[in-house]
Amino acid sequence: MLTAIYPGRFDPVTNGHVDIAQRASTLFERVVIAVYDLSANSSLFSTKERVIMFEEAVSHLKNVEVRSFSGLVVDFARREQAKVLVRGIRAVTDFEAELDMALMNKKMAPEVESVYLMASLEHLYVSGHRIREVAGLGYDVGELVPPHVIRALQKKLAATA
Repeated sequence: MLTAIYPGRFDPVTNGHVDIAQRASTLFERVVIAVYDLSANSSLFSTKERVIMFEEAVSHLKNVEVRSFSGLVVDFARREQAKVLVRGIRAVTDFEAELDMALMNKKMAPEVESVYLMASLEHLYVSGHRIREVAGLGYDVGELVPPHVIRALQKKLAATA
């Protein structure tokens, strides 16, 4: 069984993240969404909240699982017996950072390949960082994130206001 890991912060999960997960699910027999375990000070949502949000967003994909991890993604890939790391790329600036990361991952785990999926046109400008920023300033991000994420954002932002 060919397993792929799709790692990220996913703070919060966006429609672009879901699109990459959905497309990866057609390419690999098993896809594990790997939500990086961040400290409460460095993310809007807790790790548990981010896992739950992504689980709900991909509940229709039967070969996709969502788990949290800490440490090196290549170590997590080995534990999951994954041979592939899936990443999304939106622009040239993403490519530069991803190339550096792919080379280091290849050095640490030569048996794990990095595979890149280009972001769909409608998601090129969407990032978790930008969603947090504009939602915090009152912009309706309803077209950019799943409906349950909108509700979670509204609740979280109201609590921090």
